[in-house]
Amino acid sequence: MLEKLFALSARQTDVKTEVMAGITTFMTMAYILFVNPSILGAAGMDKNAVLLATAIGAGLVTIMMGVFVNYPIALAPGMGLNAFYAFTVVLGMGVSWQVALGAVFISGLIFILLTVTHIRQLLVEGMPASLKYAITVGIGLFITVVGLKLSGLMTIRVSLIPPTLEKLIASHGNGTPMHFETIIAMGNLADPPVLLAVFGLILTGVLMARRVSGAMLVGIFTTTLIGIAMGVVKIPAGFSPVSIPDFSNNAFFALDIAGALQMGLMTIIFTFTFVELFDTMGTLVGTATKAGLVDKDGKFPGIGKAMLVDATGVSLGAVLGTSTITAFVESAAGVGAGGRTGLTAVVCGILFMLALFFTPLAGLIPDAATAPALIIVGALMMESVKRIDFDDFTEALPAFLTIVIMPFTYSIANGISVGLVMYPLLKLVSGRAREVHWIVYLLAVLVVMRFVFLAE
Repeated sequence: MLEKLFALSARQTDVKTEVMAGITTFMTMAYILFVNPSILGAAGMDKNAVLLATAIGAGLVTIMMGVFVNYPIALAPGMGLNAFYAFTVVLGMGVSWQVALGAVFISGLIFILLTVTHIRQLLVEGMPASLKYAITVGIGLFITVVGLKLSGLMTIRVSLIPPTLEKLIASHGNGTPMHFETIIAMGNLADPPVLLAVFGLILTGVLMARRVSGAMLVGIFTTTLIGIAMGVVKIPAGFSPVSIPDFSNNAFFALDIAGALQMGLMTIIFTFTFVELFDTMGTLVGTATKAGLVDKDGKFPGIGKAMLVDATGVSLGAVLGTSTITAFVESAAGVGAGGRTGLTAVVCGILFMLALFFTPLAGLIPDAATAPALIIVGALMMESVKRIDFDDFTEALPAFLTIVIMPFTYSIANGISVGLVMYPLLKLVSGRAREVHWIVYLLAVLVVMRFVFLAE
């Protein structure tokens, strides 16, 4: 049966190899079970509800990818998009998490439409490569900032700037307005949670350097155990690491679609769709290539179905109560272990579902244990920066601004928007307008209209 369903012999693999590859993929990406509740929990969502949505969503969509597409690719709530959801949309813009989920759901529907109409492929072809890479790097830095804040290694405080003597004299006792500035500084390394985070970062870094399978997951668990020994993590009385999943406390169907439409969150919806668009394309193509799924014409049989499953997962995740579900680049670890078929994905998906029985463990994981994983994910995403042509200023400046605007303004959307406007502008004034795809000009106009509208 497995042979017929997954064509194991045709892809020169067997059940044992596929099972081991599925376990490997799960081990490399299982950290999302603990990191996602931590990030979305910061936005006011219940961590147990997020864990349920993460495990069920990742499990179902990954199994769909394996059964319907026969690709060894796993999916789960994406890093970067969950940070955009929590810190930019909910905390930054004051949008409720229910409305934000509604925006994610709508972006999924748009994604499905773009996929079946093949517009998705057009957008990918039209986007400059330098901006694609810059978006990845910028999101990596954004995630790193989130990790540094959660770890306590970076602190942000507001300080009062006293008025000068000249201003005091000029005011004649009528009062001088107070001025404040934001200061970013190193955290207190003597603080036990910060010290624990430093240990976790070093440990995980060493494991990654040694190419240990599941390095981030091992790092999270080990750091938590050390935290228990240090007294940073408190174990409640009667604690049991295994339990029947508590479905009573969930965020199923909690999304507010009407609210998202009424608030006019088109910019947010666009950003969810846009980032997911290129992130998924790169992961699908890169992993499928590594798995040897390219035909003699250089095409990927089934890539259209893979995109459709991925798009469906976006809306499904929102219904379950989590941010955008997307293909994970960690799938390459399973491919490296020999995974060539959808059986690898099915095994990984089943393990995500079984993880529901270990939800009590998630409640013990402190920010100090998950923050190092965020920092290291940011480091991994920096790899794309070397692909940007910094010798060509019309490529370099838009990419640079895209990268730095994201973490420094604490907004992924701002970075993408600036890059989309600056790129065609520099090409135009340099007499190289033909190098820009027409769809980029259209996107730039839409971005400018968005900022003009917001300014009013």
